[in-house]
Amino acid sequence: MQLFPLLKRASRYALPLVAGAILAGAAVAKDIRIAHVYSKTGALQAYGAQTQTGLMLGFDYATGGTMTVNGRKIVLIEKDDQGKPDVGKALLQAAYADDKVDLAIGPTSSGVALALLPVAEEYKKILLVEPAVADSITGDKWNRYIFRTGRNSSQDAISNAVALDKEGVSIATLAQDYAFGRDGVKAFKDALKKAKIVHEEYLPTNTTDFTAGAQRLFDALKDKPGRKVIFIIWAGAGNPFKIADLDPKRYGIEIATGGNILPAMAAYKAFPGMEGATYYYFDIPKNAANNWLITEHYKRFKSPPDFFTAGGMAAAMAVVEALKKTGGDTKTETLIKTMEGMSFDTPKGKMTFRKEDHQAMQSMYHFRIKNDPAFAWGVPELVREIKPEEMQIPIRNKR
Repeated sequence: MQLFPLLKRASRYALPLVAGAILAGAAVAKDIRIAHVYSKTGALQAYGAQTQTGLMLGFDYATGGTMTVNGRKIVLIEKDDQGKPDVGKALLQAAYADDKVDLAIGPTSSGVALALLPVAEEYKKILLVEPAVADSITGDKWNRYIFRTGRNSSQDAISNAVALDKEGVSIATLAQDYAFGRDGVKAFKDALKKAKIVHEEYLPTNTTDFTAGAQRLFDALKDKPGRKVIFIIWAGAGNPFKIADLDPKRYGIEIATGGNILPAMAAYKAFPGMEGATYYYFDIPKNAANNWLITEHYKRFKSPPDFFTAGGMAAAMAVVEALKKTGGDTKTETLIKTMEGMSFDTPKGKMTFRKEDHQAMQSMYHFRIKNDPAFAWGVPELVREIKPEEMQIPIRNKR
């Protein structure tokens, strides 16, 4: 006779407990979990640190300082791949499987990126590549889970060809012997219509003595008529601009290159008038997001934002824009459908994910170096903005 009242009393306590458990589960589910796999240490540490800073600033800007989208909190989980493909692969697997992230951003290195692409496909989760550059990432190694806000090698190459592709110009290239360097040279060669490539020099990524490579470059160019240029594609450690110490000017040989981070551009001061094209320099784009970035970066770090800081901010702004459009829905298929063809604001202005390969179409900037004593680096003065529609970026995937 007493059993029913006991059950009744128990149910009064059980129901609130069950409801509380459901609410607690819902609260956990509200977090939008994002992994950032990048070179926190290793040869590209400086680039990785900038990307991380840019990501946090970008999420701050895009969410109005709340770090939430549609009531869901953004949680960023950092993973240090050390610039090693095997480490990066294991970290991304853990992020998808154990950390249950909704999507991932990174990495810094093109070599690491190529190891991560099949992981995203295996787990059917988005990997937003920033800033790894190799064409093959959105080319023949690409899969539908890969998006990229960073520029690719073709965008670098085609924009740099604007400055150098003239009749009667002989060019020798100096690049690192891995995906970034080889893809960069291939894209640069493909972009040239008038100038001629007479030699390709590939050196190990850890090269510090450039003497032998420089001599091969000089030998390939010195007897050529007309304008003679060594075009450098380099990232991370080592200073290939040391070849200028070997006096290429005695053969009438010029040095040319694209943009880079400000510390690396200290070497550019020795080459006033040098032309190339860059992804970003803080004083070039004029828009609200870049104005905010410059102001906040000076406020927080007492320095201007750099090359990869802008890239990190662009990645964060792309993610937040996609999440706003989905109403905070993080299902992979919903995000893919939303992001294909999506335009979004960045510190560089408008970018658009091309539907065919998810590469962000974006402006590049033709520059000429000025040696301004007020700055510790060679200042890239804008010659002109090269808009996305001016660059015929090849679609290289096998979709």
